[in-house]
Amino acid sequence: MFIIKNKKIFLSISIGLVVLSIFSIVFFGLKIGIDFKGGALTEVAYDTVRPSQEELSKSLEELNFGGVLLQPTGELGYIVKSRDLSDAEHSMLLGVLSKRGESTLKEINFNSIGPSVGRELTRKAVVAIVLVSLAIIFFIAYAFRKVSRPVSSWRYGFIAIVTLLHDVIIPVGLFSVLSHYFGAEIDTLFVVAVLTILGLSVSDTIVIFDRVRENLSTQIKANKENFSEIVGKSLEQSFVRSISTSLTVILVLLALFFFGPVTTKYFALMLVTGMFFGTYSSIFLASPLLVLVQEWQDKK
Repeated sequence: MFIIKNKKIFLSISIGLVVLSIFSIVFFGLKIGIDFKGGALTEVAYDTVRPSQEELSKSLEELNFGGVLLQPTGELGYIVKSRDLSDAEHSMLLGVLSKRGESTLKEINFNSIGPSVGRELTRKAVVAIVLVSLAIIFFIAYAFRKVSRPVSSWRYGFIAIVTLLHDVIIPVGLFSVLSHYFGAEIDTLFVVAVLTILGLSVSDTIVIFDRVRENLSTQIKANKENFSEIVGKSLEQSFVRSISTSLTVILVLLALFFFGPVTTKYFALMLVTGMFFGTYSSIFLASPLLVLVQEWQDKK
């Protein structure tokens, strides 16, 4: 009952974090990767010694290719992200990269994505996120269709979407900071991370809501407890399981972040943040919102 009694404090914390995240997104913005705006990605590796990133960056600026992002990968490689390159410009890029290194340069990968492909990926990403959100609302409303009192089933779905927005906005706010200071870009892995957060987050919320439903079916009929007490008891029965499950996943993701390849570090960090705040919202946001909705209905 501690969480329910102090629900306004936890709701205020969530609102504050969301506001800060939105401010960060507006103030810092988000860098769009070549997956969505189009461009070229070149991955190279040196056989013995990798030249310094600072030297290579200065040399690449002399090519006048516009904004070029140079990212180290592995122990001997670099990833170069730029606008779409012609065959001649591609050869010039490789020439500059090879001149700065004392060891032999090898091109691992080269991908070129046109603007039309980027627009299509953007459209599909938005459609995927919208459809997943709608599917979650309808699923929860259907699953809780027999729970109509004191809170109707569709409100369970609405509260789940509110918590999902909370769980997505905060990691995106963090990503905007990484985008501003470390050059992190929105790519297809970012979209995968958002969709994964939606799925993992709602699973915790549904577990707690389902326990509320089970306790409602027994306690309300017996007129033993009011709604807030039932929600509090359901939380006490569920939060240890939710925290243990999420912590297990977070430990795996942290291993991926610290020991995995450079290309998946931001993906892993997004998922760690999403899992953490997804667990927080299921316990400290979704359930208190249920009680607030019930109290608001009683006042009408």
